[in-house]
Amino acid sequence: MTITQGAVKNTEASTDFLPLHGTDYVEFYVGNAKQAAHFYKTAFGFQSLAYAGPETGMMDKVSYVLRQNKLTFVLTTALRKDSEIAAHVALHGDGVKFLALKVEDAKDAWLQTTRRGGKSYLEPVVYKDNDGEVVMSGIHTYGDTVHLFIERKNYSGVFMPGFRKWDTAYNPVDTGLLYVDHCVGNVGWNQMNPWVKFYEEVMGFKNILSFDDKDISTEYSALMSKVMSNGNGYVKFPINEPAEGKKKSQVEEYLDFYNGEGVQHVAIATSDIVNTVTSLVDRGVEFLKVPQSYYDDVLERVGAIDEDLQPLSQLGILIDKDDEGYLLQIFSKPLQDRPTLFFEIIQRKGAKSFGKGNFKALFEALEREQEARGNL
Repeated sequence: MTITQGAVKNTEASTDFLPLHGTDYVEFYVGNAKQAAHFYKTAFGFQSLAYAGPETGMMDKVSYVLRQNKLTFVLTTALRKDSEIAAHVALHGDGVKFLALKVEDAKDAWLQTTRRGGKSYLEPVVYKDNDGEVVMSGIHTYGDTVHLFIERKNYSGVFMPGFRKWDTAYNPVDTGLLYVDHCVGNVGWNQMNPWVKFYEEVMGFKNILSFDDKDISTEYSALMSKVMSNGNGYVKFPINEPAEGKKKSQVEEYLDFYNGEGVQHVAIATSDIVNTVTSLVDRGVEFLKVPQSYYDDVLERVGAIDEDLQPLSQLGILIDKDDEGYLLQIFSKPLQDRPTLFFEIIQRKGAKSFGKGNFKALFEALEREQEARGNL
């Protein structure tokens, strides 16, 4: 593999100066990537795709790449104690480091965002091997999280240069997970609006929906949230911040245990949420539960749906709507011992954004978990 520094071309900004084609991959820094890969395969139905480590010339870390349909996760672990990866895991526990975004031109994406005030993480670099080249660049966002821009139109290899195909005899049947629908970030007190401004000015996103503490609150706690979306709607980044309440909110608990700002959850799309969640539950994935009383009047609130309500209520799947349709969603419990990162499973039936109806039920379910941990 060779690495060459790419020359940045000078292009003028267009209406959509940062065209994005969705999420390329999500990379997690974890304490034990080999074991984490086995967990994601067993519990979530991912398949082995690619590997990089000492055997491929990467001497300071290992990375396992997993794929399910258009959903790609990278799990990375440090091999040396004095590495940035080891420090990240010591501080935050297992968590999301990179949200990698698909672009046509990674050099121009870096130029457009840094000239608008984005802090550079990685100047454009071209990675080459016999299968072609991948161009990568990146900028910092909230906390230690980074947005990478990935250009792979001239690459035909398994993942990217430096990785080899990872063949395993153990590849469980998938669970119907399709792609990243959105990723939610938790930021500190009074930091939501500065990061909204960042996404608007640096990345050209729009604020498509806002929730205040009247929308998202219970008797004890509250938060505020704004949903940021790129022009074509392929990439959505809701941003949460705490709000004043009688007790500690889920966002405050996250910030305490993550030791800073970061990705709260990754929402993954499915086209059949009942079958997907049933399969995940059968494999040991645990989800938050809402009281059965939630379903007594839910159809009065959201209107008619295609699905039978009974299996939705059995599984604890929530129903909500926006002006264009409805959606079905459910939230996992944290994926590690620290109460930080979790997953959402979502099926959209016309809805392009999010409704307000589920937040009280979700918040109360989260508070029950917080209370059990002694963190409410």
